[in-house]
Amino acid sequence: MEVYVCRFACRTGGGGARATVCSAMRPRLPSPAAFSPAVALALVLAATLAGCGESPSSSNGVASKSPAQIAAAATDAAAGAATVHVAGSIVSDGRPISLNMELVAGKGGQGRMTLAGLRIRLVRIYRALYINGSTAFYSLFAGEDAARALRGRWLKESAGGGALAALATVTDLSQLIDLAVADHGTLTRGPAKTIDGQRAVGLTDVAGGGTLYVARTGTPYPLEIVKRGAGKLVFDHWNQPVSLTAPANPININQLQTGH
Repeated sequence: MEVYVCRFACRTGGGGARATVCSAMRPRLPSPAAFSPAVALALVLAATLAGCGESPSSSNGVASKSPAQIAAAATDAAAGAATVHVAGSIVSDGRPISLNMELVAGKGGQGRMTLAGLRIRLVRIYRALYINGSTAFYSLFAGEDAARALRGRWLKESAGGGALAALATVTDLSQLIDLAVADHGTLTRGPAKTIDGQRAVGLTDVAGGGTLYVARTGTPYPLEIVKRGAGKLVFDHWNQPVSLTAPANPININQLQTGH
């Protein structure tokens, strides 16, 4: 079913970039299933994790727990965090996706993602979602003529619904942790590893073969998700200060759609 995102009624006024975009944007767009970075990310994370010694005084105790208990501890730790930085690149079904995001619990996030060569900058602050796409992204979303008018411009819409609202998933710490850590199949103990000087215990998904590494000192945060031949995602800078800033002078997608 076609999504008629760009039914613009540019009757009067709205000069400049808005008028150009209104007149140029075409109504025939891919269906949500054909292009949804959030869906693609969920598939990638599921494919990566299938869904996914210290002294007694320094150990957090997870090394002695069962794989399911370790995964639960990592999920709980991540859910209680204030901020995190997530970065990495993964290939799933021949489609590359990369992320470099700073996330703030309960507020939003900011950063960049690339999906099959389409580059996107994102900022979400509560329910306001800001998108700055490459020319290729805008061409897919709105057509080549509109893409030229939108070059370098930020778009704004509600993170709760709309043509590009699915992108908000990758700016939500809670949703990203659910996709990356909490959603998995049967786990077995994987190889141990040291990540940036911190010892970690590995959990390997029996079906998918992805390995989640959880810190075995300090708070048992997820540190890394790895799948051989498919890339990895790194979780770091837990609870470090992050300042989210709204871009100046964004183009409101709803106003473009109504022509006001």
